[in-house]
Amino acid sequence: MNSDSQLSKLLSTGQFVVSAELGPPKGTDIGVIQRKAAHLKGYVDAVNVTDNQTAVVRMSSIGVAALLVQMGLEPIIQMTCRDRNRLAIQADLLGAWALGIRDVLCLSGDHQVFGNHATAKNVFDLDSVQLIQMVRNMGETGKFQSGDPIEGEAPKFLVGGAANPYADPFDFRPLRTAKKAKAGAQFIQTQLIYNAPKFGEYMKRYCDLGLHERVHMMAGVGPIKTLGAARYMASKVPGMDVPDEIVKRMESAPKEKRAEEGIKICVEIIEQVRQMPGVAGIHIMAIEWEETIAEITRRAGLLPRPVA
Repeated sequence: MNSDSQLSKLLSTGQFVVSAELGPPKGTDIGVIQRKAAHLKGYVDAVNVTDNQTAVVRMSSIGVAALLVQMGLEPIIQMTCRDRNRLAIQADLLGAWALGIRDVLCLSGDHQVFGNHATAKNVFDLDSVQLIQMVRNMGETGKFQSGDPIEGEAPKFLVGGAANPYADPFDFRPLRTAKKAKAGAQFIQTQLIYNAPKFGEYMKRYCDLGLHERVHMMAGVGPIKTLGAARYMASKVPGMDVPDEIVKRMESAPKEKRAEEGIKICVEIIEQVRQMPGVAGIHIMAIEWEETIAEITRRAGLLPRPVA
């Protein structure tokens, strides 16, 4: 690895890493970021800052990440292809590097028709694989995609990509991850995992391709807050696989105990994926429920966090 980030160092030394997601506010209130960050500091190794998640306008990922650097946390900025062409992406990456940001997750981005500006024009100048390749090349060659030299220090980010082990066709999923590894991805974060056995099959194929020797896999996990959330993810979210037994567990729990049951399910899944060959860490997505991170990491035996 060529990055000097904390996350890079921990992955390089074989530590089981933990990251968590932080959704920026739909406004300018820095207090929202401070409150969320307080729930994460000391419990995770890096904080993934979303980039207009679900195509809804929020505070800039890079702006929030710069604030997190000041607060003593390591941010992973998300960079989507939906909103920027390659000029804007490269300009933002230079700015992010100058602000002390060292990790980037390259994504296609949720289509704008699902967000709050459905008639906005999308960009998609690059796809996520091309974006990964461009970011890696900027750091390794010290050049822009055009071939022009970057003045000063090359931005040697730790570069990540995303994977959905459950999307159709299932047989293609490990091959899609292999394309991202070939493009230069150094870590992968997955969709939320609730069907652990099927994820285990994905990881077997991932390891059979030798990908565990080339890229670090971080399994996406998250607590379920309500029965409605379980049912919604099981039936309404494309690419999600929430088994009936998970929904039934949430149904069977008394209403006042369902949040606790959702946390318990998350911890159990962490324990399962941690035993799978090739899994290098977890990415916790406790969306607007960051206060559970401390309890989840404690129960899963992930504390204290190591220092690189």
